[in-house]
Amino acid sequence: MLTIEEIRELIKIVDESSLDEFTYETNGAKVKMKKDTQYHEGYTIYQPVQTDEKTQEQMSVETMPVQSDSKQTETGESSKKETTSDYDHEIVSPMVGTFYAAPNPESDPYVKVGSEVQSESIVCIVEAMKLFNEIEAEVTGEVVEIMVEDGELVEYGQPLFRVKTT
Repeated sequence: MLTIEEIRELIKIVDESSLDEFTYETNGAKVKMKKDTQYHEGYTIYQPVQTDEKTQEQMSVETMPVQSDSKQTETGESSKKETTSDYDHEIVSPMVGTFYAAPNPESDPYVKVGSEVQSESIVCIVEAMKLFNEIEAEVTGEVVEIMVEDGELVEYGQPLFRVKTT
């Protein structure tokens, strides 16, 4: 079975290459990635589900779209958020998934601009393959910018927050 880190590395390699489709099989696991460039870029990862010792079914685990950093508006201006030079640390996504600012839709967000965080403070959740992963600040300081919107798909290594450390 492939580890999450191995899958992430494969995604990174394929994303940086000119390949449109890639399939990899090892030890009973199969990873198939295909860039759908007609509508959006994305990957579908398949992992086997053991039904009994003699048969296996392939099940689609997750389709992960790849988003660009900025979008063009009708006026041709970039909609990417303004960057602030008043920070010295970025909290980045450790995985591909969906960003959630709060533990549930009825709750207040974990942090807002101006919030003080400690290294073990939870700043958001990134959902990947139906698992909700709490992301910690890993530094002590003040949140000066939130770089993504609630419910937005994020990529591995994508900046989520900018923090001015203390």
